[in-house]
Amino acid sequence: MNIDQAKEEVKNAVRAYLSKDETGQYEIPVERQRPILLMGPPGIGKTAIMEQIAHDLGINLVAYTITHHTRQSAIGLPMIATKSYGGKEYSVTEYTMSEIVASVYDQIEKSGVKEGILFLDEINCVSETLAPTMLQFLQYKTFGSHRIPDGFIIVTAGNPARFNKSVRDFDIVTLDRVRQINIEEDFDAWKNYAYKVGIHGAILAYLEIKKDNFYSIKTDVDGRSFVTARGWEDLSRVMKVHEKLGIPVDENLCSQYLQNHDIARDFATYYELYLRYNEVYKIPDILEGRFPEDKESLRKGSFDEKLSIIGLLTDALMGEFRDFARQQAVQKTLFEIIKEVAAGDGDSSFAARRKQLLDDVASRKEAGMIDRDSEKSLLMAADALSECEKLSADEAKKWFTNREDERQAKIKKTGEHLSNSFAFLEETFGDSEALTGSQEMVIFLTELSSAYHSLKFVRETGNEAYYKYNKLLLLSDRKKELQDLAQKLVF
Repeated sequence: MNIDQAKEEVKNAVRAYLSKDETGQYEIPVERQRPILLMGPPGIGKTAIMEQIAHDLGINLVAYTITHHTRQSAIGLPMIATKSYGGKEYSVTEYTMSEIVASVYDQIEKSGVKEGILFLDEINCVSETLAPTMLQFLQYKTFGSHRIPDGFIIVTAGNPARFNKSVRDFDIVTLDRVRQINIEEDFDAWKNYAYKVGIHGAILAYLEIKKDNFYSIKTDVDGRSFVTARGWEDLSRVMKVHEKLGIPVDENLCSQYLQNHDIARDFATYYELYLRYNEVYKIPDILEGRFPEDKESLRKGSFDEKLSIIGLLTDALMGEFRDFARQQAVQKTLFEIIKEVAAGDGDSSFAARRKQLLDDVASRKEAGMIDRDSEKSLLMAADALSECEKLSADEAKKWFTNREDERQAKIKKTGEHLSNSFAFLEETFGDSEALTGSQEMVIFLTELSSAYHSLKFVRETGNEAYYKYNKLLLLSDRKKELQDLAQKLVF
């Protein structure tokens, strides 16, 4: 299965394990809650989906790469204790608490939440001295003499042997006590995540053209070369910062994240083309409804060029869609605070409420109970709230109304940009009646219909152009189904 399907499987398993009956006991007894074992290539996002699941369910996440641990840190250090047996005292060996188990308790203390996920990566690559401890852990949920607290679900991950020479095979006794989920690399599944977190448009456009370069691990006479989803995501982040600072993005930079010389060079070359397409076709002008006069050249251009233009349009729109979601979250936070201050609930000082908001963000961040988007939205709300500190409640309401008017104007502008993009593609690659022949329109619409923020924008604000073309696409698909059915009936 792909990473999206694996996420749902793990999420459903965690929900089932944490489900309680009317007496408050777990529906599935703790000893029957099998640890989950994710097996898949390195760098495809196994840790990332654990973070997403924990945030979605509002529970803790404690994550370790187990190969970084020794037997002592995993099970604790030995110490001499005294015990009495049959009236006599004996010196016995006991162990201090495992660093991993202690981290679970520390996390519970920080967050105040007693349930969560303990995620251990690279579990089948541990050292020979630690291997027996890992088998004991998977079978009995203990490290040495210390048990993982009830309410913490164990999820582990490992790499198949073809990716790591240090891999150890689990025996049947151990495998019969875990839930194994096998994951394969899948660009289309990763793309949904990429749109949500804002992966650079050049990367998405390039990989749409050369999907085989999304994930690659090879070993030949020249050594090992690899490219992973993690590499693309980290490259995306540094590319955006380089662009902001005016620092070049070149082959040298790409090769530091894409450990395959040919792919790194190929992408660096494409990135230059991507920037040139943006300048030549003036994407901001297209969004404003000012289309290039020479549509014939683009119509006759290569498919790669057309995909690049679609990628540029999609990337620009996705940025606006993400901003819509973020500003919506900011306004919601401000509205609640202004309403409470106006009603005199709690401390009616805007300054005090701003401090409370910042303290809450800091504590949730320390406890690992807030995702990056939520943190940014709340910090933006706190920054905006500083403007209210010298305002009365009535003045703050007017201030909020002005902000909302500005936000609604941006929403309208984004809607126009979306409509203009559809109009450009129709004028350039075919009219609405010939939609079935316009693969460019189909690709653009498919991208919008599969991304979180674009769907959120359309669902909450509406867009007639999107509805029109989506309906035509559905009719086109239905027409093709009927034609295929008719052919089967004839023959």
